[in-house]
Amino acid sequence: MNKNSTQIHRALISVSNKDGILEFAKELQRLGIEIISTGGTAKKLTEANINVKDISEFTGFPEMMEGRVKTLHPKVHGGILGLRDSHKVIAEQNEIKWIDLVVCNLYPFSETILKENVNYDEIIENIDIGGPTMIRSAAKNMGWVTVIVDPQDYNPLLEELKSGGINFETRKKMAIKSFGHTAQYDTIIHNHLKEEKFSYNFSLTFKKDYELRYGENPHQMASVYKKPNNKGCNILNAKILQGKKLSYNNINDADGALSTLKEFTEPACVIVKHANPCGVAIGDNIATVFKQAYNTDPMSAFGGIIALNRTCTKAIAEEITKVFVEIVLAPNYDKEALGVLDKKQNMRVLELGNILPNQDKLEFRYIEGGLLVQDIDTKIIKKEDLQFVTDKQPTEQELIDMLFGWKVLKHVKSNAILIAKNNTTIGIGPGQVSRIDAVDLAIKKSGEKIKDSVLCSDAFFPFRDSIDKIAQTGIKAIIQPGGSIKDEEVIKACNEYKISMVFTGNRCFKH
Repeated sequence: MNKNSTQIHRALISVSNKDGILEFAKELQRLGIEIISTGGTAKKLTEANINVKDISEFTGFPEMMEGRVKTLHPKVHGGILGLRDSHKVIAEQNEIKWIDLVVCNLYPFSETILKENVNYDEIIENIDIGGPTMIRSAAKNMGWVTVIVDPQDYNPLLEELKSGGINFETRKKMAIKSFGHTAQYDTIIHNHLKEEKFSYNFSLTFKKDYELRYGENPHQMASVYKKPNNKGCNILNAKILQGKKLSYNNINDADGALSTLKEFTEPACVIVKHANPCGVAIGDNIATVFKQAYNTDPMSAFGGIIALNRTCTKAIAEEITKVFVEIVLAPNYDKEALGVLDKKQNMRVLELGNILPNQDKLEFRYIEGGLLVQDIDTKIIKKEDLQFVTDKQPTEQELIDMLFGWKVLKHVKSNAILIAKNNTTIGIGPGQVSRIDAVDLAIKKSGEKIKDSVLCSDAFFPFRDSIDKIAQTGIKAIIQPGGSIKDEEVIKACNEYKISMVFTGNRCFKH
């Protein structure tokens, strides 16, 4: 492979994204480079008084089939793919001229599928064939040919060209970027057209958003990547109104906070530490709700994330600035609230915009040698889904607290126990390897507030020992999935202690 610097004598330009193309082409022309172009690109360049040879003139073959066949021709691909040192004779015999630079980006498939009421024919017509073929040809022949797919690379390439030629490292870098460009393009097409959720071929594609200072720990390198067409309400689309860019752990924790917040339409506050909710409340007034959530576990909330689903007011901001908080999330902020939060310059303040409920989607976990893929848990448990299994029935308020607690519990690391009262978490025991340890932790966190509360368990109780412990606390009701071979023993224990219990029939593990 040729690794020497190369000169550019002829360029083929065919772009859908025409940002910066006129300025770039004018500079190429000024440098004496012949320009070949296609369709709409050729028209735009000609209108700007740039000398262009139409692709049909170059190949001696007309564009045909409504533009579907333009560049798929031996004179194009021979000119791109030919090895200058060993294919010179055959190129001359077939009147093939070398193409040294390919400037191409692809039909706007991503933008097309986002249109309202777009029909299937329009989607199909925006699948580019000639473009990816030229890009891949040019990238393969990086020893001799330079390829550009990103308008941001126009100026750097011009500067290098003016300095005497394009070096191999630049050509290689552009080629690698181009293979990524076409791979992403094909992945987006495949993922949009496929009908199976869990298809035989499973591909993911993302674009780098920015590099992080480090990962979960300082010795780990990390970056943030965004999905193409990422338009939803999420942390990567949030507007940073104050503070530095988010760290790896900030993003992970903030994502967990927002995911929990999306469970609720009523005024809600979620406080998260290390991706676990440590205080959640809902109610009629967002200021009151914030205080209730924070008072769940002030010690754990220290250095955590506060997420609100209503406007952050001056009154709430004043309370927030009294404690150490890493991040505040809210749909928007009063002007006065921002003035108050500004006093804490190191605090990140993020504006979420319109918060939409959690949508049905997939989640992924990388494992060595593969990938685990599953539906995200968006199941909502309602009163009519419950199985009432004890002699004593829960009160209406206990049922409300059970269903509230269950929504939060889905976002707590397993094994998890959550204790709630009056639409507020009062104690959470996350991430324990035994259920009884999770019970102990949640009881400890609840303190004196535990009387007349309800307890939520993300999986069944394997023995009655947890019930024996719960009965000593003043907890009046339990919600759990059921399904243990010892269910009858657990139900019997609840009846002995006059504790009401319901089964959901659904486990809500989170790991």
